Order: sequence, then C-alpha cells, then structure tokens
Amino acid sequence: MSDDELSKTLCGTSLSPGWGEGKVFVYRDVLTRFDEFYDIDDAYVEEEIRRLDLAFVRISDDLSALAGRVEEEIDAQLSGVFHAHLAMVQDPSLRAEVKKEIKEEWVSAGSAVRTVFRRWERRFRSMEAEVARQKSDDMRDLARRLVSALAGVHAHALENIPRGSVLVANRLLPSDTVLLARNTAAAALLEVGGKGSHAALFAREIGLPCVAGLPNLVDTLSETAYAIVDADESQAIINPSAEQKKAFRAQGTLREQKIARVRAHAHEPAVTVSGKQIAVLANIGDVEDTRIAVENGADGVGLYRLEQAYLGRQKPPGMKELLAEMQHTLQPAKGLPVYVRLLDVGADKPLPFVEMLRESNPALGRRGIRFLWKHPELLQTQLDALIRLALDHDLHILVPMVALPRDMLAIRQALREAATRAKISGLPKIGAMIETPAAALAAPEIIKHADFLSFGTNDLTQYAFAADRENTAVDSYFDDTQDVIFRLINMVHDDVPDASLSICGELAGRTGATSRLIECGVTSLSVVPVAIPMVKEAVRNCGRES
Repeated sequence: MSDDELSKTLCGTSLSPGWGEGKVFVYRDVLTRFDEFYDIDDAYVEEEIRRLDLAFVRISDDLSALAGRVEEEIDAQLSGVFHAHLAMVQDPSLRAEVKKEIKEEWVSAGSAVRTVFRRWERRFRSMEAEVARQKSDDMRDLARRLVSALAGVHAHALENIPRGSVLVANRLLPSDTVLLARNTAAAALLEVGGKGSHAALFAREIGLPCVAGLPNLVDTLSETAYAIVDADESQAIINPSAEQKKAFRAQGTLREQKIARVRAHAHEPAVTVSGKQIAVLANIGDVEDTRIAVENGADGVGLYRLEQAYLGRQKPPGMKELLAEMQHTLQPAKGLPVYVRLLDVGADKPLPFVEMLRESNPALGRRGIRFLWKHPELLQTQLDALIRLALDHDLHILVPMVALPRDMLAIRQALREAATRAKISGLPKIGAMIETPAAALAAPEIIKHADFLSFGTNDLTQYAFAADRENTAVDSYFDDTQDVIFRLINMVHDDVPDASLSICGELAGRTGATSRLIECGVTSLSVVPVAIPMVKEAVRNCGRES
C-alpha cells in the first residue's frame, strides 16, 4: 500500500460547518497549466494587444453576468465581490501596464498578464491593511480569467467536477465557489483559507462543508484517494478504513434523523423550559431567502440587508424603485415583524455611483451610518421608502455602526421629516446596531433615542479583539464565543434591563451558545434561514441540563 493510500486524519480550521464524503477531485490552478506563456517577434505585438483587448471585453461581460447570477441565486451582498472585480478589470492603469509589458518585453499577452498581475498581487500582499492583502486573491482570480480567455478556454475546470466529490485545492477564489454552488461538491479541503475570506463567506452561504489549513494536499493526494470530511470537528480522514466509513455514515444518519425531528417542530414557538419565549428570525438578502425562512418556521425577518438594491448599479434606485424591491423581497413574510438595515457600505464594499474614499483600513473608516451622513440623498431615499413600507409591514429599522447617541438622535429626526414629507402619522420602530465596544458602553444614552438594540456580533468581535475578521493571521483571536463577547452583551442588559435585545451576527446561529445568550438577556435571535429549526430546538432545550 502506497503512502497516499494509507488512512490518515488531518486537522485544520473549519471555514464552513457540515459533513460529507466522496472521491477526491484535485484542482490545480489554470495559471500553472496553460501553454499561453511565450516570447514573440515585434511583428506580432499588435496582434497580441488585439487578443488582449478581446479578452478584457469577454471577461467584463462574464463578470457582469456572474454578478447578476450571484445576486439572484446566492446573496446580493456577495455579488459585490464580482462588481469589484469588474471595476479592477476596467482600470485603465492596469490595462496600460499589461500592454506596456507586451510592447517592451516582446512577450505573449498571456505572459504579460501573468507577470503584471503577479506584480499587482505582490503590491497588495505587501500592504499593511488586510483588506488590501485580500485583493491579492482577487488579482489572481482575474489573471486566471484573462489567461483562460486568451487560450480560448470557455469552461472552468470546476465545471467538470463530478457531483459528490470532495474538492482538494490550494485555495478557493470567489469564482470557484460560485461554480461549486451549482455543481454540489460534497465538501472542500483547502491548503490556505481564513474564516473571513471570500471563500469562507461563500462556502457558508451555499452550505459547503469546508476545512482549511491543510498544507501540501494538492501535490501529495492522488485522484484515487477518498475522503470523509467533518467540518463541524475541523477534520478530514483521507482513505478511511471500512470501519471509519461505517462509523461516519452511522453518525451522519443520526444527524439527519435529528434534523428531520427538529424540522417537524419548526413552526412551533421557541420556548425555554422556564417558559421564556424567544423570537427566532431570519437573515435575508432576497425573496428566495424570505420564502425559505417562512418554510423553516421563522418568526419574522431579523435582518434584511438593503445592499442588494444598490450593489452593481450604475445609479442608485429611486424611492419608488427601492420600495418595490423591498415589498417584493418581504412579500412571503407579510404579517410577520421585519427588521430592515439601512445601507451598510464603505470602502471595502464600494458603490459605482459614489466616489469612495481610499482608506487603509475600511473597517475603521467611513461605513454604515457614517457613510450615510456624507451622502444624505441616499439616506433620504431609504427613509422615504421605509416610511411607506411601514404601512404594510410591522417594520423595524436597523441603524448600522452606531457609536454615539447623536447618531440615533439624528436618525430619529430624519425619520420624522420623512414622515412629514409623506404626510404619514406614526413612525416605525428604530434600533441601534451594537457593533463596537463604544456602542456597548454608551447603551444607556443610545437607548434614549432607540426603541431596541441589536448586536452585530461579527463586527463586535472584530473590534473587541482588534482582530480584522478578514486577516487569517489573527484568526485565533476572532472568536465570538469568547467570554468577553458575552460579558459585553450582559453588561448592556444590566445597564438597560428593559431594552429589547437581539443578535443578528453568526453567534446567533451557534446552538452551543444559545443558552448563554438567553441568560445575557437576549430575546431575539436572527440566523440564516436553514438554521431556524435547529436554533428553535436549542431554545427549547435551555434549562434541561439543570
């Protein structure tokens, strides 16, 4: 038996939960495989530039279509990744640099793309801010697209992955993960990847079990290998024994049976043993999310992101257009409470129709409500639309990145003005997102101008530990289950005991934390639609251990 046929257990970092098994599919990057890299004579320079221009046009069209498909099928916010790619491709300085490489070095368009894009990769990777370093992956993704277009290759290698395979790769780039959403791989094992990476976000959104931090897989695993993946435990078994397969499948059967039992009670209220009822709501991005949420027993919509109506557009939606979009998205939840978050963008999620400041660290810059204060026309459109939406829905407005009481005071005044313009009496409830330690500390003052508070625990964790959630180097610090986070939540509850507290970050979906969140005074949990039945069951089990 060869080394790669021996059974071995690998431990890494879980990027997306779940489990799966299948034959290994080893994915090697196109940039190392295509024979597009060669020298040319002076007579062929213009021909290579013509080929390059055609390739840029083709991938621009492809990226526009891909962004639209991601927005429709996966998540509107994630489609922003491909809108950003499109902006990069259309950068005249980048195109000029590639053409200069062809003219001065007498190399093929493919060679020039590889050289220039690697140069830009290194530039981004050398920058201090992690959000900039993440762009190195974006440059690699674009280089691969261009080289493929130049080679006349229309199919992505992952389009041929057999269903049920376990993908093994160095890393996943955004376009890779979109294809996996369509081809249903059983799981993925990666050499490189962080919890806040694009790959991780996409994998969690499409429900792909994924474990990263497994070095040398691509070069050491053969296509004949078999793998079982338990991303819940952050591990994989390569070439498992018959006994290991049997045990894994038995465990999988038990998990499926448990899920079936839980789903049977999904539409029942989530009430603790002591009789405390907890609202379990859904995080949504589009109408399909809302439909799935209602089917899974959601008590309402806990987080509706308005980014979907803005990303990828050449001009912002008008009031009527925005209202129609929201009404369409929320229609399946008619009669249920809905929480709509004001537009939450910044330098890391740029809008094509707004000149964005270049910021070395967008997480600490002009985003959320800070961005909207600088663009009052966008804020006014949203409030005008929301005032009218409240006529047909039990509406609650979430204000992102509140840091000071004055943020909420100003929003409430702006909402009153919107109601006056519309000649509508009565205001929807407004709540502050608690996403920074400063906001947590200022809760007694913030609540004077708010009807409720909602913890965005992803950002709260990032700011509490000074650990950029997209920086793989500090992954071990980005942990929303640490005692510090619960202490911050409990502190807010102690300071404002009568305030309604909700959670809409990923911590809300961690069933191991449910009991503790309730003990901290949380009365509402908002999670991805498919997690609703399990979270409701976790609520019902609160108090049984005692």
